[in-house]
Amino acid sequence: MASATLLKSSFLPKRSEWHAAARKSSNPQPVAVSFTVRAGAYSDELVKTAKTIASPGRGILAMDESNATCGKRLASIGLENTEANRQAYRTLLVSAPGLGQYISGAILFEETLYQSTTDGKKMVDVLVEQKIAPGIKVDKGLVPLTGSNDESWCQGLDGLASRCAAYYQQGARFAKWRTVVSIPNGPSALAVKEAAWGLARYAAIAQDNGLVPIVEPEILLDGEHGIDRTFEVAQKVWAEVFFYLAENNVMFEGILLKPSMVTPGAECKEKATPEQVAEYTLKLLHRRIPPAVPGIMFLSGGQSEVEATQNLNAMNQSPNPWHVSFSYARALQNTCLKTWGGRPENVKAAQDVLLVRAKANSLAQLGKYSAKGEAAEAKEGMYVKNYSY
Repeated sequence: MASATLLKSSFLPKRSEWHAAARKSSNPQPVAVSFTVRAGAYSDELVKTAKTIASPGRGILAMDESNATCGKRLASIGLENTEANRQAYRTLLVSAPGLGQYISGAILFEETLYQSTTDGKKMVDVLVEQKIAPGIKVDKGLVPLTGSNDESWCQGLDGLASRCAAYYQQGARFAKWRTVVSIPNGPSALAVKEAAWGLARYAAIAQDNGLVPIVEPEILLDGEHGIDRTFEVAQKVWAEVFFYLAENNVMFEGILLKPSMVTPGAECKEKATPEQVAEYTLKLLHRRIPPAVPGIMFLSGGQSEVEATQNLNAMNQSPNPWHVSFSYARALQNTCLKTWGGRPENVKAAQDVLLVRAKANSLAQLGKYSAKGEAAEAKEGMYVKNYSY
């Protein structure tokens, strides 16, 4: 399999060692160094899936919260964390009429991928009927990174190939792996390298099993730092990420990125306007992201619903080499969840609210959004220090 070949490639000598060996040979021969991008038998499908998700006016609904995190959301509206309650809420989301007009992909937790709606239909089938590609969270969460400055690394590579193959058979067509970088804690070179290497290995394995990998090194909002410091760290992180993606022969045309926007730390006294966020973020993308990548699907990272939409809109005021869009969780679901409140009679009202937010971000992807008429609740920040999924 390609994944085995890719694993072996990490133990190959460096180019300098190849050339040194050739010079020492009694009969020197030209040394051919070849670099092969591999995505197995799925190359064409991967490109098609990535382009479909990165289609004009559409983005991703991230609904891949773990059962524990979903329980926190349900608790906020007074509901117990049971499978029935999780099923009811997820059914509300995936069955919102016309959602596929604004949403091209939905990231699911493993339970949801195998779950049926309250009406007995497979969640995956409901999404496909809406022309929404089902995706799947494949990482196993963050754990402490030994030897670092209280930083973390993302686990889940063990058994990933077999899990991806099973998820593909169940109907998933893209995957997500989230790791994080903390500015207040450094970030250390060790943490950045570990994040980049893990993302690259995951991406290669996902592609080898038919899933478009979403590459997500989230730079946390935690901290008092200014926007220039965020920009500095983001440049280092993305340089490392793309170096290791190339080292692992990942096909750039068959990936999607889920970066943080370049903003000041959440506790910084100097706030940035949407225009400043757009300027810094686009400058970062132009310096670090190859145009072969089909889509940049930003995470909201604790911004308010309106703030996340305004920032996205500001980035789409002129043409970009990539599809610049959204992959939002709380910034799409927050008001929807509160409107539902666990009451069956509120399902339609909650779905209407979800569609309002989805349409707003669809317009932002096209650069046509206006915040006029937005409810005060949609402007409330959702930042949580050390937030975890």
